[in-house]
Amino acid sequence: MEFAFQTSGIYEDVLGVARLSQRRGLPAIALPDHYLMALDEEKAKVTPASDALIQLAGLARDTTDLELVVLVSPITFRHPAVLVKTAITIDRMSGGRFTLGIGTGWMDREHEVFGLPYPPMSERFDLLEESLAYARAALADEPLGYSGRHYTLEPFPISPRPAGKVKLLVGGGGTSKTPRLAGTYADEFNVSLGDDLADRIDRARTAAATAGRDPHALVLSSVGQIVGAASESDLEHRLGVLAAEAGVTIHELVEQLKRRRTPTGTYDQLSERFAELADLGITRFYIQGGRDNDRRAELLDGLGI
Repeated sequence: MEFAFQTSGIYEDVLGVARLSQRRGLPAIALPDHYLMALDEEKAKVTPASDALIQLAGLARDTTDLELVVLVSPITFRHPAVLVKTAITIDRMSGGRFTLGIGTGWMDREHEVFGLPYPPMSERFDLLEESLAYARAALADEPLGYSGRHYTLEPFPISPRPAGKVKLLVGGGGTSKTPRLAGTYADEFNVSLGDDLADRIDRARTAAATAGRDPHALVLSSVGQIVGAASESDLEHRLGVLAAEAGVTIHELVEQLKRRRTPTGTYDQLSERFAELADLGITRFYIQGGRDNDRRAELLDGLGI
């Protein structure tokens, strides 16, 4: 199992996490693509929400080894032509290190604030599937073209080409549509943790085989917060700190972490949990959160990275 950070904020903070990642030999850094970076209304007013793709272009020049991942960009924000052109640009700027994650979008409020169209989920899934098919056609070695209900692309040579291969990522916790789209179109399936995790992975691999692709070539990853400590007493202290920051009791926090399927425990317990995920085929976990790089470094130390 390999680990990487998913982070956000102003560019200086993002770059700091990227530099820590490079020093520690991590394989990648991921940025979420949101126009609001908090669900709480008051927190959203003061929490920086920068343009993830522009920040990744900055990291393309300010880093040397990290895979650069947008995890993920809502199709409601940009036409797939814009996503493809941006992806190719960042890929060339980084020497072939970019992964394009595309999703349906899920945060109602950011669409309301900025006046962005936000169709029903069923239509957003239609847009997502067409966007993935469009991107596959646009990034193919030979011009393929695409014709759908929402988007069309002529079989026209697109220049420049990527420096390497722009990988496509699909992520989420959907039980049927998300695994099918991941298996059909994606290079990486970022699968949410949950009781039916193995079933969703099987559905993605079945969809890949149905599409004539190698089901075992589909990279499996997941993403979330990790709460860990060296001992049970240290863990209790850590939970107390996090509960105070969130303005809830420790019991309420623990229940929230359970609902979110957040890996929580001593570092020995976490190692066992990630070994179980690795047995299912998950090879990378993107770690969310962390107040500062000292805390991130401590977490990496605890995980033996």
